[in-house]
Amino acid sequence: MKAYTYSSVALAVMVTLLGGCGGGGGSSNNPPVATTPTTPVTSEPEWEAGVYEPQSQFIAKCETPRSGIDPFTGSAYPDTQGTAMDEKLWLRSWTNDTYLWYDEVDDNDPENFSVLAYFDQLKTTELTPSGTPKDNFHFSQDTAEYNELSQSGISSGYGFDWEFGSTTVPRQLTVRFTEPGSPAALAEVPRGAKVLSINGVDFVNDNTQQGVDAINAALFPDDAGTTANFEFELVDGTTTSVEITSGDISVTPVQNVKVLETERGKVGYFQFNTFIVTAQEGLINAFDTFVEQNVTELVMDLRYNGGGRLALASQLSYMVAGPNQTNDAIFETLRFNDKNPSTNPVTGETIRPTPFYSTEIDYDAGLLTDTLLPSLSLTRVYVIATDATCSASEAVMNALRGIDVEVVQIGSTTCGKPYGFYPTDNCGETYFTIQFQGINNKGFGDYADGFMPTTTPNFDFELPGCEVEDDFTASLGDPDEGMLSATLQYAATGSCPEVVASSAVANIEALGFNQSESQSAQAGQKLIAIDKPQTRKETFVLHNKINQPVIKERE
Repeated sequence: MKAYTYSSVALAVMVTLLGGCGGGGGSSNNPPVATTPTTPVTSEPEWEAGVYEPQSQFIAKCETPRSGIDPFTGSAYPDTQGTAMDEKLWLRSWTNDTYLWYDEVDDNDPENFSVLAYFDQLKTTELTPSGTPKDNFHFSQDTAEYNELSQSGISSGYGFDWEFGSTTVPRQLTVRFTEPGSPAALAEVPRGAKVLSINGVDFVNDNTQQGVDAINAALFPDDAGTTANFEFELVDGTTTSVEITSGDISVTPVQNVKVLETERGKVGYFQFNTFIVTAQEGLINAFDTFVEQNVTELVMDLRYNGGGRLALASQLSYMVAGPNQTNDAIFETLRFNDKNPSTNPVTGETIRPTPFYSTEIDYDAGLLTDTLLPSLSLTRVYVIATDATCSASEAVMNALRGIDVEVVQIGSTTCGKPYGFYPTDNCGETYFTIQFQGINNKGFGDYADGFMPTTTPNFDFELPGCEVEDDFTASLGDPDEGMLSATLQYAATGSCPEVVASSAVANIEALGFNQSESQSAQAGQKLIAIDKPQTRKETFVLHNKINQPVIKERE
């Protein structure tokens, strides 16, 4: 018995028409039979527990097919008329074929869910050793939005990168940094500014649905051209109000490239926010500067880098380590589910390790060029990291440790994502489901609870370094900023600062209220949370470790 059955209506109509045509020679007094063209019947498949039909039975069969030419591929959309059940059964078979933990997914009846709700539950419910969900990285995004940002680095918004301290009252929302040239940057909103109100709504304390809806609408505008009034408290205790109009924001992945003069020599520093295609040029320019200035130490500020393309991560790792240490070494090997020990279930190709890419890549063509990347050939690198440091960022740390480059970690435990996926479009939605685990040159890839800085590392997921809070009182790249200051001290002395804490982090009293009093005032009420970027589709996804078809040698 198959996992789906098709309606017999169309077949019955065809049989009836054939039977009415008659046949044979001779005259007949019967009048000719007039037939009326019928509209094709869209058949809906059915689910049967435990039986999985091939993905090809359902792919591109869409409840609402797209038409025309895909601007990102130049080809016609593959969509044909189908049903929501077709879309759900494709997700089900695709998950069963490619999901890393396919055997931990409950086979629930898709009839009980919308398409996106059905996808949301197609994941494991198991926990990591620390008790956190094993899969915190399951999501989807509108395909056009995903393509726009992943290819061009453009998104809609004000240009703020936010630190969400609390989404319920008393809320805390702090500016991490602003994108260069964005409306937020032009309004001169500094790092560390805390939101007090938006369009007159008390951001900190308003617990009404109307107030929260207004905050979400202003904080995450659907379109460019939305104007909102923000009131901020600055790190010196003063307040300021600015009117900002949203626009199309061009993401600048590499920022604050600096060469710092220290007693031990020149230290290179750069802030790196995301592994998207446009980052290649910025990384090359940064390392060209470091090579020209003869830096002897390097600080990579990955504290807000949620990941991205693994090929870029491989290139960055090469630029740190250089040709001798990476020669014939593996950047990362992908491990898929137990159905696919030697074959990539997404591409169908034999699994081959990813090397350290030493040349520039033509990402449009997926080809290596002959242009050699700059490199520093370092045996030690300092990484500033937080729980927002994820995925491809962690892959760089793991890959360098796999070739015995010492990675010193300053900050806090990373997000813990040794996993990744191939973004896959179907019917206008791009789906991200964990499909592989990455392991380094030494075969290590077990850091599901993150890399952890410690003065006495004992396990492979523990790195030498210091626990340091994020410091919002100083600009990123400022040697006096808490995390960078601690890094420079560790580089000079090999020891951590006694106390590094930021007066701008989660300082509720500075906002003019007491948390316990606020909670008492809300006693008996349900606390209504505002949205966060990872719960919306307006921003590029956090925790994004993306693989692409194998980068090929130029012929």
